[in-house]
Amino acid sequence: MAIDLRSDTVTQPSKGMRDAIASAPVGDDVYGDDPTVNSLEERVAQLFGKEAGLFAPTGSLANQLAIRMLVAPGEELLAETNSHIVRAELGAAAVFSGITTRTWPGEHGLLKASDALEIARPNSGPYLVSTTAIAVENTHNFGGGTVQPISEIAALRKGADELGLTLHLDGARIWNAHVASGIALSEYGKYFDTISVCLSKGLGAPVGSIMISTKERVTKARVWRKRYGAGMRQVGVLAAAGHYALDNNIERLADDHRRAKELAVAIAAIDSRLIDPATVTTNIVGLDLASSSLSASEFAQRCRDSGLWLSALGPKYVRLVTHMDFDDAQQEQAVEILKKSFVA
Repeated sequence: MAIDLRSDTVTQPSKGMRDAIASAPVGDDVYGDDPTVNSLEERVAQLFGKEAGLFAPTGSLANQLAIRMLVAPGEELLAETNSHIVRAELGAAAVFSGITTRTWPGEHGLLKASDALEIARPNSGPYLVSTTAIAVENTHNFGGGTVQPISEIAALRKGADELGLTLHLDGARIWNAHVASGIALSEYGKYFDTISVCLSKGLGAPVGSIMISTKERVTKARVWRKRYGAGMRQVGVLAAAGHYALDNNIERLADDHRRAKELAVAIAAIDSRLIDPATVTTNIVGLDLASSSLSASEFAQRCRDSGLWLSALGPKYVRLVTHMDFDDAQQEQAVEILKKSFVA
């Protein structure tokens, strides 16, 4: 069987999760009648200290619903250059909400509050685009799983308040940031006006994200969710997987982080130019093939031919993501395949 490290989205539901799915009480969520969805939305909102939550089938939709609540058509959202909202949601903010974006570059996606605040232009009058919100991604996917410093988040909040701006947290992997840093989810939550969190990455649920904010914003977002075609019916069968994930799969993320670090150390021993293990703090290992004659796609194909699947996300950038279906025995195999693929 292939070892699949393309993403932490490739996991299979465990028997316990499948049992929870099979036994979930359900109702019609469009009418607000699904008790499992309702309890999951309330639970996640409370974890982050927010008033309400809204279940969405994807992280991209949760992000888009959130930023639509903060930024009006023709106004501006700021985000890091390689953030998911900017690079991996196919221009949805512009297509669906008329939102324009502007970006700042951060090494490994690392947040420096001053970088964002320096380019913010609120209240720009009738001739220029006005900034109304800033988005932060934690952990930062394309940055290699970077955990954002809480000190910089606090500084960004202070600066945003002074400028009259709102903040959105793309917390698809906030669970990883929480486990790696020890910072409480509610501590992260208090700095942001809207938050999206994903249940189908490291936590292992098959589907689902939650957008959380005030009751007023969530009520408005529920209308837009339906308008976008994502009003779901007996979706408690999916929400039950989310409950199981929260009950069982948060603390075990530390195992994913350990294995990612061990992979990075092993790869650096092959060629230290490929990765600095010090940059690997969660479950994402990003390899820079700039010093190699191989392209990312060529290297990914070599690995795939030997039974290791990974992602080529740029001409010279390869990503490996550890997850709950990847164990120590597979890690040993993966290291051997990587060694062979680099020297082949």
